Amino acid sequence: MNTQFIFWLVIVAACAIVELLTMGLTSIWFAAGALVAAICSLFVPYFWVQLVIFVVVSVLLLVFTKPIAVKFLNVGKFKSNAESLVGKRAIVTSEIDNLKEIGEVTVSGLDWSARTENDGVVIPKNAVVVIKKIEGVKLIVDLDESLKNVITLEESDAMLNPEMIEDQDD
Repeated sequence: MNTQFIFWLVIVAACAIVELLTMGLTSIWFAAGALVAAICSLFVPYFWVQLVIFVVVSVLLLVFTKPIAVKFLNVGKFKSNAESLVGKRAIVTSEIDNLKEIGEVTVSGLDWSARTENDGVVIPKNAVVVIKKIEGVKLIVDLDESLKNVITLEESDAMLNPEMIEDQDD
């Protein structure tokens, strides 16, 4: 066996080990490129040709087959119950005011703490909101677009009265 062949087999093993440790579907394509380069080394004695083949095969596999592999390997993954709430509508059961740190909504029969994306905006009780994202155990919501012309959002009392914020710090 020639030393170039052994070199490429070591690269194959190293890439395979990195892939096993990271499971990132990146190193595996370089392992395949190194395997092709190893086979090439049996027929082509020039290392630079083997290196070019390694790079070209690795990049082609990475670009064209990784998205397909990711698609098939993520078949069993699904959103958690909480993640599935994003985009759904909820009813405000307690006025939402970030500055006062209050607000609750009901969605799918469950009560959640809620906040708006923008401080200083107050969403009144019984308004319909859309869930934008989840931060910890709080839903981040915004007034339903279809209601923006019907409901006028108020500014927070805490925005108007800075002493209220200072009182909360005590």
